[in-house]
Formats: sequence, C-alpha cells, structure tokens
Amino acid sequence: MRVINTEQLKSILANLPSNPRVIASGNFSAPRTLLKIADEVIPEFRLHMLNAHGDIPDRDGITYETAFVGPAMRNHPRLEYIPSRLSLLPVLIRNFYRPDVVFLHTSQQRFDTVSLGTEVNILPRSIETARAHGGLVIAQSNKQMPYTYGDAQIYDSEIDYLVEVDEPLQEKPATPVTDIQAQIGSRIASLIEDNSTLQLGIGGVPDAVLMALKDRKGLRIWTEMFSDGVLELSRAGTLDDEILITASFIFGTNELYQWLDLNKKVRMLRTERTNDPSQIARQAKMTSINSALEVDLFDQANASHVRGRIYSGFGGSTDFIVGALHSRGGQSFVALPSWHPKANVSTIVPRLQSNITHFQHSYVVTEQGVAACFGHSQNDQAINIIHNAAHPDVREELVAQASEFGLI
Repeated sequence: MRVINTEQLKSILANLPSNPRVIASGNFSAPRTLLKIADEVIPEFRLHMLNAHGDIPDRDGITYETAFVGPAMRNHPRLEYIPSRLSLLPVLIRNFYRPDVVFLHTSQQRFDTVSLGTEVNILPRSIETARAHGGLVIAQSNKQMPYTYGDAQIYDSEIDYLVEVDEPLQEKPATPVTDIQAQIGSRIASLIEDNSTLQLGIGGVPDAVLMALKDRKGLRIWTEMFSDGVLELSRAGTLDDEILITASFIFGTNELYQWLDLNKKVRMLRTERTNDPSQIARQAKMTSINSALEVDLFDQANASHVRGRIYSGFGGSTDFIVGALHSRGGQSFVALPSWHPKANVSTIVPRLQSNITHFQHSYVVTEQGVAACFGHSQNDQAINIIHNAAHPDVREELVAQASEFGLI
C-alpha cells in the first residue's frame, strides 16, 4: 500500500482504461473525496454503489449501476438497475460486474490494517475481484470513521493506494415515530419473545419495534443493518451479552459511531455471510421485519416499484424472510400502514398489479391489526388479511374481489 495525496491520485485515475467500472462504498459511507476527484479526471465511468445517498457525481459520461436504488440515483435517466437479492450480488460482482477500481471509505490505519467501519456489504468481494483481475483498490482513510471488526478489517497489502482525509460521517436525522408506526411497532413487538434474534431495517416501524422491546431479555441481533435503536437496547440490558451483534452496515448518529469504535461486541460481516439464508436460519427464533408499499390477498408484497418503475430493489428482504421461516421458532413480518395518505388509496389490494418483491410471510401487520398468513390456506390468508390488516373502508370491496378469485 502506498500513501498518496490528491494530486497523485488524479494522475493515477486519469490513466484508467476507457469507461472503467468504479465500485464505491455505498449507503451512508460514500467516499466523497475519491468520488470528487474521479468526477474531475475520468471522462466516462460506470459508478456502482448500493443505496447511494447524498451528493455523488452526476454528469454526462457517468452511468449509474446498482442492485438497490438510493435517493441519489432514483428515477435517474442514466441508471441501470440490476435485479438481485443482496446475498447474490457478490456473485454478480465476481462473474459479471467486475470492477476496474474500488473506492473504499475506511478508518485510520491500525497496525497493518484499516477498517471498513460502518459499511462492509459487497466491498470485500469487490476488493477480491479487483485484485484477481488487475483492478485497483483505493481507500480514503478518515479520522472520523470508527474502527469495526470482523470482515471490516482489511490488510494494507489488499490496498494499492490510500489517501488520508478528515471529513464528518453522514448522520441519521432525527425523525419522530408517527402514531401509526407506533401502533404497528407495538403489535409486532407483542409477538416477539425473549431470546429472539432480530433483523430490522431503518425507519419509523423498526424504531417503534425496538422501543417496545426494552422489557425483553436475551435478544440477539443478526441483521443487514442497524441504527441507534440497537445501542438503546444494549444500554437497557435487553441484549444477550454473550452473543456478538452481527451486521453488514450501520447508519445513525455520531454517538452511535463513537460507540462502534473498537467495540468488540459488534461484528461486521460481508453480505454473503449476513444475508445467507442458511446462516440466517441457524439463528435462534430468527425474527425478520420488513416493510412494503402494498400487499395483496395472496400475501404477495411490492416493496420495490412505484407505478411500475423501480424505486429501491429486493435488498435483503427475500434473504431474511426465507431464513427466518426456516429458523426454529422463527417468524417473518411485513409491515405497512393500511392506507396511503398521499395517494388516498388502500395499501391492501386484491391482487398486485406491480412487481412482486417478496411473499410468504408469517404475518401482515398494519395499524388495523395482525393478519396471520404462514400455516394457513390461501383462503384463510385472504380472510385474515381483509379482516385484520385492511382499512375498514375497503373491506367490503376486498371481500367481493376475494369471492371473484374463489378465495371466499
């Protein structure tokens, strides 16, 4: 590994092959210094990031690639969406989307390593693929990035060039939990037992679930990502102290990032480990909690498309739903409000007209109630969804549609 400055980096990037593929740290860990220089000196390139947020290069000559569309790429005319469940994305990178250069956002050096900090995900596979096929691995080493353990630890021999920076990490803004989210979270929490293992995403419902679990004991975390709610559970003594907290990326407040730094109770793993359904299935009482935009009477959920256009992607939802249902005592929740206030329509629909993101859940949960699905016939599933999850204003219409489908 060679430590260089930004002027030296410009010369290196200017000599990349024509229209190179750049895979960069995504989510809330974008390597902004590296991306800014790439924007300045590389005429054309393909930028591959997971769930890109914030200010990323955007001009003619830059094509976006992703398997999970974040706000920075959403509805973009130069976006190429790659359909893939997250557990399989490393396979696609190894075989089909090989990087010419990998941009990492890392901690400062510690002995002969740096850490990927808050974002591991697909980066280990990207590093391995670049090195196997003559690509470059370039890190921006940030004083403010926490040093985390597990697959986050990268030896300096795996990195070609390192640029030292000092820039603040993106923090999660404070967003109050709404009354509807609190109701949904409370209903889900009431079905979670002591000693369960949790997978939660980001947002009001996961936050509400965690707030309602502080009286539990022996909870474990095996998840794609977590935020400050897990820190609160740790402080409340709710978590099993003997089991490591496992995740692949993290987003939260600066307080959370400080808690993460050199915290050996947190283990950061690569995507193909955290999201492997067989690994998920081995966790005790694995409990998967995912959101959706709409659910139909066949327990099929759309969580990825709006008006037929890609909004996000599969993410890890399919991996965790399958893994949870194979876990002894496991369960899978899909959570959503029963009514979409902006569109003024029911989120429980007769049959999905959009893309199906995931299906076969233990429960569909809205503020109206909890509809049991797994272990029931399709007829009973439909009846449960209508009477326990759908908004009262559409139940009569849904009953009529269910009758037409032969479900009632």
